Amino acid sequence: MTGAVALPAGHALRAVLNDEVHARPPEPLTAPVRVSQLSLLESGGDAAWQAVRRLTETYGIAPPPKDATHFSADFGPFRLKWERHTEFSRYTVFCPGEDAGTPAIAALPADWVADLPGELVDAAHVAMLPGAGAPRDPATIAGRFFGGGQIIGSRLVDGRGMAFGDFRIHADGFVPFLVLDDGMTPWQAGRIVQRLLEIETYRIMALLALPVARGLVPMLTAQEEELAEITASLLAGREAEEPALLARLTRLAAGTESREATNRYRFGAAAAYYDLVQTRIAELREGRIEGLQTFREFTERRLAPAMNTCRAVAQRQEQLALRIARATQLLSTRVDLTRQQQNQVLLHSLDRSARMQLRLQETVEGLSVAAISYYVVGMLAYVLRGAGAAGLPVAYDVLVAIAVPLVALLVYVGTRRLRHAAIRERAP
Repeated sequence: MTGAVALPAGHALRAVLNDEVHARPPEPLTAPVRVSQLSLLESGGDAAWQAVRRLTETYGIAPPPKDATHFSADFGPFRLKWERHTEFSRYTVFCPGEDAGTPAIAALPADWVADLPGELVDAAHVAMLPGAGAPRDPATIAGRFFGGGQIIGSRLVDGRGMAFGDFRIHADGFVPFLVLDDGMTPWQAGRIVQRLLEIETYRIMALLALPVARGLVPMLTAQEEELAEITASLLAGREAEEPALLARLTRLAAGTESREATNRYRFGAAAAYYDLVQTRIAELREGRIEGLQTFREFTERRLAPAMNTCRAVAQRQEQLALRIARATQLLSTRVDLTRQQQNQVLLHSLDRSARMQLRLQETVEGLSVAAISYYVVGMLAYVLRGAGAAGLPVAYDVLVAIAVPLVALLVYVGTRRLRHAAIRERAP
């Protein structure tokens, strides 16, 4: 094609997403070759990149970009591949040749290896030899390459290769593997070696959740027993204990939620790593070697029970949180109902008190009207007597009789107005 087509503006992540499917490719390998791998847990940051950069500067090689997740370069005596994953960094070194006494890791500067950042979770050696002339008897292979221990193995890639291992850490701190090349292409051989190393790494990463699960079991048991006690108290129906029970449930729920939030990632990661182990084993396309467990059989018998334990503990933790939430909701409803009943009783009591106070107030008002009227009429009577004594024509008894209802009415109306005015002033 000679002409270029003008394309619309591309998505900002198009190139990154396209390159993701090509990330961490296998190295093409030709037997004989020695491979060593180190996987180290990290706490974030760029410490791993800094370590790789120092090594490249020592050998005069261009360092990887700071945001790189994969780097592979030929350093002369060896080839190094570095991969940065979410939780760990993996360093793989390749050396040609069959020198069984010198693993590939020996080609790296010893001080550089010792100073690698993070915690070592996996270290493995792979020796890949030409199939021609190599031993085939499992007992001979176990004695020569694995210290005489029990091994597992299988035919690979439809019979084009064989792989052996024991998944045991040997005296040098590494887990050894042996691959025999019976006609694999360099890319097939590279993929087989990469798959074996990934199985070892992801196996360990998946098992990181097992100690967490085991540590949770006694705590979950204690919390389940406490929840059972609280539930039994709920059935007893003692209202006086409900606030204390609710406080216990709240404390129990807080502890459960905190622990579940802490462990949720670890259990989720374990399930993801286990899926990767199973996928990598499937990609080996295993065939049985008489008398040996295959890699799939080994992982199903050893790794699968551990993952089932983690899964069961995670589910148990989730179920406990749900049960606590239901019990808390039930008890909260009961406490709310009890409070509503208490409030209704209090309101009725206040209503009775208000009515009694009103009646008392009305009684007092009536007495006040009578008392005030009595004194006013009394004062008026003194005035009328004085007027009569002065010779004025005053009908004393008639005027007093007329004054009583008039004074009482005026006093009553006056007190009513005063009370209403006071009520209006108190109103918001």
